[in-house]
Amino acid sequence: MDSHDAAPDYIPNPLHLALVAAGLVGEIPPLSLLPAWLALAAIAAWPWGMWRLPVAALAAAFTLADGVLLALLPRTGRSFGPVTPPLLGLTLTHTAVFFAAGLLRPTAPALLLSGGLNLALSATAWYATWIEPFRLIVERQELRSPKLAGGGTVRLLHISDLHVEHLSPRERELLRRVEELKPDLVVITGDYLTISSIEDSVSQGEVRELLARLSEAAAGPVYAITGSPPVDPPHVVPAIFAGLDIRWLLDETTDLELNGHSLRLIGLRCTADRERDGARLRRLLADRPSDRFTVLLYHSPDLMPEASALGIDLYLCGHTHGGQIRLPVFGALFTSSAFWKRYEMGRYEERGTTLYVSRGLGMEGAGAPRARFLAPPEIVLWTLGSPK
Repeated sequence: MDSHDAAPDYIPNPLHLALVAAGLVGEIPPLSLLPAWLALAAIAAWPWGMWRLPVAALAAAFTLADGVLLALLPRTGRSFGPVTPPLLGLTLTHTAVFFAAGLLRPTAPALLLSGGLNLALSATAWYATWIEPFRLIVERQELRSPKLAGGGTVRLLHISDLHVEHLSPRERELLRRVEELKPDLVVITGDYLTISSIEDSVSQGEVRELLARLSEAAAGPVYAITGSPPVDPPHVVPAIFAGLDIRWLLDETTDLELNGHSLRLIGLRCTADRERDGARLRRLLADRPSDRFTVLLYHSPDLMPEASALGIDLYLCGHTHGGQIRLPVFGALFTSSAFWKRYEMGRYEERGTTLYVSRGLGMEGAGAPRARFLAPPEIVLWTLGSPK
């Protein structure tokens, strides 16, 4: 690698710093914070006058129930995040709901309403941690292009953001779907571990096992790229792929002939520096004939302006998780993209370039809740062919 291509020092964004800080909170056992939980229950009950005791008991009960549900996740092998950060967030929200209702109207109907709201909050947390992260969806997309001149079609499966901590029902469902779909080509667009599991040799072994089994399940070739700099560091990712029947594209292109169609895959590493990554993309395409259907694999959607200017046909990425936890109507609060919500998830068309931002498979690590809400995990099956 030339010196001018060396990745710049990665500067953590505010979201990653917040995750690290929450991860430090996650080192505190929930039971050691018993005085804090009781204090929050007392605060929730303070404005309620004669209703203080039942409100305090209700607030404490919600904390206990939420804590049990979160603690059972790793014990049942579903997800493996710390309990304290999400429990603290839920308890503070319960406290705020009870406290605000008590200030406004400390009556029996208000108590029923605030209790109902908090019950809905706990039910949503249960769904977001126990159900939706394992509802793997196969999103089907089609793209027709004059550059695809063969008689049949190419079935391309896009997988992103595995974020493995340990193997769970989600990864087993992924393997079942790949075996069932039998795609002609599989591409994986980065983020194989979580921030929490990067240096964990057991997690590294498990993601390597998953990738090996995935390549065996796939009917066609498998290509992969690196993801975010803090998640896919260069001292970890090469070892994960060593010896596997998966082609790792590191700032390179490869031409394929599949079912009579000519495709060019471009695998570009993500450094979180748009200017430098865009320059490397331009160099990769310099002096290349433009008659082939080009597929750009880059972890983030942040090169869409450059990709559309260069005439890329299909740009596949992940990174945003679709926000991972979304609000109704508004959608994602966080995307970790330079464009925030402009390319938060799904399909976009600009100047002849089709971009698809996958919600991915896994979830953020460190102190982030292992939760998805209105953003279920997905893999994307593309049918590529000539115009009908």
